[in-house]
Amino acid sequence: MLSKGEHQTVPLSVLLKRELANEKIERPEISHGQASQSKKGEDFTFLKTECQRVLGDGVTTFSVFGNVLSAIPSDLNRDEWVAALPRALVAGFVKTDKEFQEKAQKSGTTVTFVIIEGWVVTVASVGDSRCILESAEGGIYYLSADHRLECNEEERERITTSGGEVGRLNTGGGTQIGPLRCWPGGLCLSRSIGDMDVGEFIVPVPYVKQVKLSSAGGRLVIASDGVWDALSAEMAVECCRGMPPDAAASQIVKEAVQPKGIRDDTTCIVVDIQPPEKPNPPQPPPKKSGKKVFKSIFRKITSESSSNTERDYDEPDVVEELFEEGSASLSDRLDTKYPVCNMFKLFMCAVCQVEIKPGEGISIHAGSLNTRNARPWDGPFLCSSCQVKKEAMEGKRPSGNGRYSSDSD
Repeated sequence: MLSKGEHQTVPLSVLLKRELANEKIERPEISHGQASQSKKGEDFTFLKTECQRVLGDGVTTFSVFGNVLSAIPSDLNRDEWVAALPRALVAGFVKTDKEFQEKAQKSGTTVTFVIIEGWVVTVASVGDSRCILESAEGGIYYLSADHRLECNEEERERITTSGGEVGRLNTGGGTQIGPLRCWPGGLCLSRSIGDMDVGEFIVPVPYVKQVKLSSAGGRLVIASDGVWDALSAEMAVECCRGMPPDAAASQIVKEAVQPKGIRDDTTCIVVDIQPPEKPNPPQPPPKKSGKKVFKSIFRKITSESSSNTERDYDEPDVVEELFEEGSASLSDRLDTKYPVCNMFKLFMCAVCQVEIKPGEGISIHAGSLNTRNARPWDGPFLCSSCQVKKEAMEGKRPSGNGRYSSDSD
């Protein structure tokens, strides 16, 4: 025993371990609800809570989900895992598209894929289903891209440069009707998974956005085009404010279908991300006149846009943007801005994760006119099958249906 006046010394390392063991990391409470009305039977939703960060029994029931997890090494800590997600999502989407091709499935799908890890929300999307965020402070943020050719000039240019054609349906006599479409095939979207009958002009490379919420939380609305054809983001969040997630999802579907009746599959998922002590959905303050919200869906962050009037808020912007990228090029998306060893094993294909013998891997930068001056022996690396897929997607070789791209013209 210690006598009065004596002091017990404890090594610093022991103190640090005690502090770490006693530290309580506050995680948000996640609640969700979904609703749908079916016209064609094409919409599909997949919700999984309490997921493992590594592959395990029962967690690979959805191809994209399993493929994303397989692209992330199992030995990463939480922060490394979150940082690896954007590139893993790209690899997972492309691998799933390859699986469609291998099974000769020609009918494709749009995808909006959301992963919530603590206060960090990561969204990957192809097509025209969307995810929006209303922060607890009342700001509205678009977390997905809209890949409709009608409204995305950058994607139209990409397709025509690769050898595709963009135009409306010609009914004869010079009359054109309907939205802009990619020909051959007639798809009105520029990105999707599994649409093999329109060649490789329609790519599966997703737009990815990652944000960190404040501890005040927020609400996500994830919905198919049946909702967004009828409602704006503001209308969607306002029509269900104050409702729990299940009732909110039902109300959004009702508001979308009510004016003209159901014309398409209409599906909505609402997710509330809340501080543990708050049982009700976040209630934003009354909106002040002149307040701006994010209007851009598909854009790249530049030094100019950071000072744009889109960010002229009356209150501080508490949604921190961690990552945003929408390039359709795999060499841009799987680049070397991060330690390769943290994301891809040296002799594993960056997309399909098959083992590659030393010397057989093809650099993601091979044949690329990359402004970062990446060398062709720099990783990550692709297997020969994924390299063929990459080159076809980028218009550098025959597409899946035998048509050549414009760089040979």
